[in-house]
Amino acid sequence: MASGALQALIFDVDGTLAETESVHMAAFNHAFAEMGMDWVWTTGMYTELLRVSGGKERILHYWKQVNPDIKELDAHALQDRINRIHEIKTAAYEAAVNSGAVSLRPGVLKLMDEALAAGLQLAIATTTSPVNVAALLRGAIGADWRMNFTAIGDASTAPIKKPHPQVYLQLLQTLQLPAAQCLAIEDSSNGLRAATGAGLATIITPDPFTVHHDFTGALRVVPDLSHVTLALLREWQNSSRV
Repeated sequence: MASGALQALIFDVDGTLAETESVHMAAFNHAFAEMGMDWVWTTGMYTELLRVSGGKERILHYWKQVNPDIKELDAHALQDRINRIHEIKTAAYEAAVNSGAVSLRPGVLKLMDEALAAGLQLAIATTTSPVNVAALLRGAIGADWRMNFTAIGDASTAPIKKPHPQVYLQLLQTLQLPAAQCLAIEDSSNGLRAATGAGLATIITPDPFTVHHDFTGALRVVPDLSHVTLALLREWQNSSRV
């Protein structure tokens, strides 16, 4: 087997497996209302906030924007409030996904099935929480969804969020594969920077919230995975080494 033969596909979740961001935004706004806050994130605002990876980190970032004197508040009280907002938001998101509000993007399931049939490993690399991953994939793949993935890296296992490569470095260790034998599939510049920072060639499938991002350094940028096959991925991977 060639040292660079493709052995694994590593997928981001939000925006990559499914266009979830509008559902996440609605869940955040639901949580703000539940907490009696007057915050309402619009699509334009949320598009900018997505430059910050992680829901709790996003809340804190915005809080600092609207309240520059936040440093004067009790740090523990602030974190408790952010945790509570995020808890309500996560429950609202999970309920929306369970009700059928989100489906996988075109070509995702087909490519996963083809990869598994060819003996490749699949992995997940995300900054979202485990409950969000489970809600989406349980609905899309079924109760046994976890069996399809050799490894999962999420907010609970990789606390340093993208664009830091921590989640990808951890996954490569778990998969016991060099970066040259894996491809990452992402939708954002932060995801691209995290993956390439770990040495991974990266396919980008932008979503409406990330289409304006800088994808310099990506192996390929495609609208979605509907026309992407395993043979095509191998071709792209090989061409990058010429």
